[in-house]
Amino acid sequence: MDKNSIDALIARFEGTGVTGPGNPRIKTIVNRLLRDFMCTMEDLDIQPEEFWAGLNYLAEAGRSGELGLIVPGIGLEHFMDLRMDEAEARAGLAGGTPRTIEGPLYVAGAPEVRGSARLDDGTQPGEVVVMHGVVRDDQGLPLAGAKVEVWHANHLGNYSHFDKTQSDFNLRRTLITDAEGRYRFRSIMPLGYSVPPGGATDRLLTQLGRHGHRPAHIHFFVCATGCRKLTTQINIESDPHLWDDFAFGTRDGLVPPIRLNADPAAMRALEVDRPFHEIEFDFTLHADQAHAPATDFDRPRAAA
Repeated sequence: MDKNSIDALIARFEGTGVTGPGNPRIKTIVNRLLRDFMCTMEDLDIQPEEFWAGLNYLAEAGRSGELGLIVPGIGLEHFMDLRMDEAEARAGLAGGTPRTIEGPLYVAGAPEVRGSARLDDGTQPGEVVVMHGVVRDDQGLPLAGAKVEVWHANHLGNYSHFDKTQSDFNLRRTLITDAEGRYRFRSIMPLGYSVPPGGATDRLLTQLGRHGHRPAHIHFFVCATGCRKLTTQINIESDPHLWDDFAFGTRDGLVPPIRLNADPAAMRALEVDRPFHEIEFDFTLHADQAHAPATDFDRPRAAA
């Protein structure tokens, strides 16, 4: 079937069973996706058995909750970040902290703490890490009262809420910056994770000849009054998958150096008996811009 015949078929579908105007935006999107998929079926000679296998695969991925892993795994979430970068550039926004993927493991409602917090509950092993910095606007001014939401995996690569062996909101907090825009937290060094073995994402990546490993990383939402919300993460520089992330989340500017702090006074202050890791990282937020797309949007997210 040629492209003109497919266009005629789409027009026929659109004109059948009409009961009202419908939603013009939804109609445009569905018809375009339908046309493109029909053309793909034609171009690649997709057979009925392949079609139904694909549909059943997506249904299974939905039931198992893995669509949130598949989207970054095939590059779509990174693609949306790149589109947002281009939209901001067209609106005259440049610089600032790079954005990167949110991923599927955020949980709303983490306890708020002003200035400084300890993220881990003290029950699990792991090397101590302290991360701190300043949240600034795009003029370089510190932002007091900015909100820094942080979440990361434990020493096994697992996240609280999804891993029921961890306490509620373990390794998750909402930090409110102090009068100088500073935030600080103590935690344990995260480990990278892999997609569930044998799951929907793993099976797809295997068919694509790819692995399902992520480097160790720490996620952030950062927002302040009058500024655009930032979704980002920093990656741990020593991880072997640092630049080989199945979810394409590693970006230049998001791999801060990690130093080992062996200062006796600093160790006593943390009540630790060995040197700890220290990361300094500042966030720079763009001012609100009417001509740039919103950075705070609804999507399915977990809540405690």
